[in-house]
Amino acid sequence: MARDLAPAAPARPLRRDAELNRQRIIAAARDVFGERGLEATLDDVAHHAGVGVGTVYRRFPSKEHLVEAMFVDQFETIREFAEEALRAEDPWEGFAGFTWRAAELHAGDRGLREVMLSNVFGQERVAEAKARMVPLITQLVERAQTAGVLRADIVPTDMPLLHQMVGSVIEFTHGIQPDLWRRCLAMLLDGLRAEPGRATPLPHPPLDVEALEEVMCSFRLPRLR
Repeated sequence: MARDLAPAAPARPLRRDAELNRQRIIAAARDVFGERGLEATLDDVAHHAGVGVGTVYRRFPSKEHLVEAMFVDQFETIREFAEEALRAEDPWEGFAGFTWRAAELHAGDRGLREVMLSNVFGQERVAEAKARMVPLITQLVERAQTAGVLRADIVPTDMPLLHQMVGSVIEFTHGIQPDLWRRCLAMLLDGLRAEPGRATPLPHPPLDVEALEEVMCSFRLPRLR
């Protein structure tokens, strides 16, 4: 007697749902990490995404995996900025324009600043993305120096530290004068010029005494144990 065959199991429509969840989680992580930095947890991301924390862990087993998924694309964007800057006719405009565009991204994303300026998270794919930028930034520096418009004593490893300076201004003033970093970056770039006496008009007014006090009061020292 012929054996009854069980009906074929219907294709599970999980692939599309899983991808939608993944996109929702990454979008939520951009919001959460962009505002709070990498101290935020996967629980925070799940809450913001409106999904269970188990869903987040199924897609991203650790914060490391989620950081890589979020920020590798943004590092590629910065790399593209550098490539465009190298095509600029004026070497100084290319160098300064790249610096401004990278700072703009940092200004709007605390998590990006922390990943870009540290090696705590994303040590594989993020490190590879950073490594792809190094030759381009080196070329930007050397091209501007060859043209005689950038100080000869600047080296490519100075650049992350300059961005760290600007990042500190962003961190401490974003709730009071979020564009103050523009003033500081303009001053920094003037200090990098090889030609003295060409001061750039500062694009933002200074803090007054009251605002400076507010900034200083908002700076939180770590607790002493």
